[in-house]
Amino acid sequence: MPQQSNGGASESAISGVSEMTDPLVTKLQTWLTKFVALLPNLAVAFIVILVAFLVAGLVQRGVRTLMESVSDYAHANDLVATIARIGVILAGFFIALSILKLTGVVATFLAGAGVIGLALGFAFQDIAANFISGFMLAIRRPFHDGDIIETNDYLGRVDEINLRTTVIDTFRGQRVIIPNKEVMGNPIVNYSQRGMRRIDLSCGVAYGDDLEKAKRVALETVEGIEYRDESRDVDLYYNEFGDSSVNFVIRFWVEFTAQTDYLRAQSDSIMRLKRAYDDADVTIPFPIRTLDFGVVGGEKLNEVLPRSMYRENGEPSADASPEAEQAQSS
Repeated sequence: MPQQSNGGASESAISGVSEMTDPLVTKLQTWLTKFVALLPNLAVAFIVILVAFLVAGLVQRGVRTLMESVSDYAHANDLVATIARIGVILAGFFIALSILKLTGVVATFLAGAGVIGLALGFAFQDIAANFISGFMLAIRRPFHDGDIIETNDYLGRVDEINLRTTVIDTFRGQRVIIPNKEVMGNPIVNYSQRGMRRIDLSCGVAYGDDLEKAKRVALETVEGIEYRDESRDVDLYYNEFGDSSVNFVIRFWVEFTAQTDYLRAQSDSIMRLKRAYDDADVTIPFPIRTLDFGVVGGEKLNEVLPRSMYRENGEPSADASPEAEQAQSS
């Protein structure tokens, strides 16, 4: 009887263990069956991901080559190529998940990415605007490294063009970093693009001088300026009757590779014109002022000053001012 009792206990224990493990075994068998059934899809998904990586590398090189043909900005070219590569890889992962029938994961991921992208867009909108402006500058190429430009009230040579900023070295030795958004949103003057620049030189001659002679001397003088573009004529136009002179502007073009070319040609033209007018007896007058005294005018200075400042003989007294003495002597 005791042996039968022990045998029954063992059978009960085995039965209990079986009841506990059977669901687990069944579950494992189900998973194994599904895994085996999924093996073809897994193989296809793996191949899709592998092909996506290979295609991404080709796309990256192709996009970089394409960007280099339209943009000189290496940073922008590399970034666009990298973004294209990541996009192809993500597309491959999404296709692989769809093959594995994990569309719910894809939808959840896309929804989360959309929310995160929206939040980041609001938080970094200025940075994003600068990046987008950097891409536009890379595509449009209004200027290049080394060009002399003027933008946002700064004149200087372009030293560096990044995705977010443009760096300009001014001719006063300052280094200015301008956000690309400001560069794109304001006028840009590129002095280096055409390699030429016009000099407008204003001057004037006395009313008593021969205007035809003054014009002829000025044109002959400026035509010999160094750096002048000989394919363009020198133009001179009288444009104003000034207080002390008949004013004119003389215009000519010079070759422009550096700011010093413009300044040197301008300075040389001023010195040559002054020397030529001196040799030709053409006067460049300085401002002349005629002083008229009295309420209605027409009176001399000594007539309107207090009589006490003069002696009886008309000579200035001891306490008279230097102005009175000068007026008396005149």
